[in-house]
Amino acid sequence: MSKYWIWFLLVICNLFWAGNYVFGKYVIAQMTPLWITFARWTLALFFLFPIAHFIEKPEWNKAKNEWFSLICLGLLGVIGYNLVLYSALEYTTATNAALVSALNPCVIVIFSIVLYRESISLLQVLGFSLSLIGALVVLSNGDMERLLQVQFNRGDLLMVAAVIMWTLYSLVAKRMATPPITATAISTAFAVLLMAPFAFSQGIDMAQIGSLAITGIIYMVVFPSICSFVFWNIAVQKIGVSKAGIFLNLIPVFTAMISGILGERVTGSQGIGGLLVFLGVYLTTGLLEAYLKKEKPVSTVSG
Repeated sequence: MSKYWIWFLLVICNLFWAGNYVFGKYVIAQMTPLWITFARWTLALFFLFPIAHFIEKPEWNKAKNEWFSLICLGLLGVIGYNLVLYSALEYTTATNAALVSALNPCVIVIFSIVLYRESISLLQVLGFSLSLIGALVVLSNGDMERLLQVQFNRGDLLMVAAVIMWTLYSLVAKRMATPPITATAISTAFAVLLMAPFAFSQGIDMAQIGSLAITGIIYMVVFPSICSFVFWNIAVQKIGVSKAGIFLNLIPVFTAMISGILGERVTGSQGIGGLLVFLGVYLTTGLLEAYLKKEKPVSTVSG
């Protein structure tokens, strides 16, 4: 599998996650964060195990050697991140949540350099910086002073916790020997089993669940849950956490694009910010660096 295919998976992965923000704003009005998380991942299990079995053909027994790491993946990425994200949307605006989540690539890079000694070039640092600036331009609509006027509340603090959880999830996933789709399936199974007693204890009134919430859950199951998590874990294992993390800055750009398609006005400043993000991602992937060296990028992954 080439680098270019990995980068394509990361772009699609974050496009689907951007849709999760859009649908999440509507679904959270009809379901609790616990039931959104429990419902989407329970349904996702019916797809993840067959996909893992037929695509990766794993030796399931060997996965038991990494049972602790798999449980950590379930706690951090499936339960923790999603519960905290949906809880944050109850207390803060989508703009504030996206602003805080824009810190994710920075946190991932710092953690991966400190813990895993991942190397990053000066050109990639430039790419990361441009991407972060672009994300902030999108979020502030070109008025960077607005960022200094934001009043942070409980939801924003929850988003900081979500950023840290996703960073830790990615760092654990990087070191997994279990194939990525298989790891996603098993960790999800652990997470669903852990959530079940709490979900059934809380209960849910199905009469209050409308068609919009059902549509949102179906979207969350197929795209952010199955496709995005599988694509992300594949990319992290192949190219590293820091390089994959920079693609997370595409989320606010794609969110703005989806909002524009749904009728919301997208400004020129947001368009410029989006271009900066894509330029930053381009630099970070090392394509321009390879071009300047007049070398063809060499794939470091196999398969």
